[in-house]
Amino acid sequence: MFKTDLPPLPVSLPGGRGYAIHVAALREVPRLMAEAGLRTGRCLVVTDTNVATLYQASLENALREAGWTPKTIALPPGEATKAPGPLQRIYDDALAWGIDRKTPVLALGGGVVGDLAGFAAATLLRGLPFAQLPTTLIAQVDSAIGGKTGINHAVGKNLVGAFHQPRLVCVDLATLSTLPSLEWTSGLAEVVKHAFIADVDFLDFLETNWPAVLARETGVVGEMVYRAAGIKAVVVSEDEREQGRRAILNFGHTFGHAIERVAGYGQFTHGEAVALGMRAALHLSHRLHPDLPLERAYRLARQLPVRNRLADLPEAALTQAMRFDKKVEAGTLRFVVLRRLGEAYVTSEASQADVEAAWAFAREE
Repeated sequence: MFKTDLPPLPVSLPGGRGYAIHVAALREVPRLMAEAGLRTGRCLVVTDTNVATLYQASLENALREAGWTPKTIALPPGEATKAPGPLQRIYDDALAWGIDRKTPVLALGGGVVGDLAGFAAATLLRGLPFAQLPTTLIAQVDSAIGGKTGINHAVGKNLVGAFHQPRLVCVDLATLSTLPSLEWTSGLAEVVKHAFIADVDFLDFLETNWPAVLARETGVVGEMVYRAAGIKAVVVSEDEREQGRRAILNFGHTFGHAIERVAGYGQFTHGEAVALGMRAALHLSHRLHPDLPLERAYRLARQLPVRNRLADLPEAALTQAMRFDKKVEAGTLRFVVLRRLGEAYVTSEASQADVEAAWAFAREE
């Protein structure tokens, strides 16, 4: 069994908008909703068809037993669902059902479901209460925490969205046991990213326990998820809207988003793209800070499994795609780099030669 008696992780925000990340079974969701002050009644559950097969019935049963009336919208799985069409379906079904401004939206699934359902909650009736019930590793340690919601646009990833903080996050570690191998290894990229940018002790833990991590040993997984989620909670508490420190969470993402765009969404998972993006970002960091122990960092980055080859993508197209990144300011690319392991910052000082060298380094695999 996964350990589930860990104390909640707080996300502290001004104006009484803080919330907790609970490590608890899905059957505890009704209790957590009550503790968060959500009104018992109708609730909208957004999920995908894969997750629905596994967890819809048990969640709905727990909700009904506690007096809730759930309505579930199960959408196709995959990145293509994070788009205007599925968002419109949520709008249509929710409004036809007769929601009001206190009807909570529950996102049951991974990052796609969380981003999409969160954006629906942010915009329906100018804002509905929202709960994240992440079932993938990448969502449990990263995307479900912090209130970023949105959909993709043909021009780039996550370009249409809003900040809309959840009222609670419930991390059921047992859901990770049913996670397909590709989703598991993809989620590890965000775990490693958290260690690189904020916690060298956590990096030590991952290096020491990597075989157990890949094998999903329950005790190691529980500590890994809890520590990684805790890093995200601290960063979000310090900078809710990415005006400063929170930007470090984008380590590897400027490169990674370019990979996704050039390859076509779905050719690489988000985690795979970030894993490759971090290889480039590590090399860029080393060019700016030659004392950074590149070999040590790169050893762990290389152990993140990736199916596809970056060498198959044109370097010129990758470089051009970076211009559509949200972190571009006044036409200047901004990168998250490491000053040292466990300490990241944002810079616009990278030259074109630095960026080209970083891409070349990452493409050598």
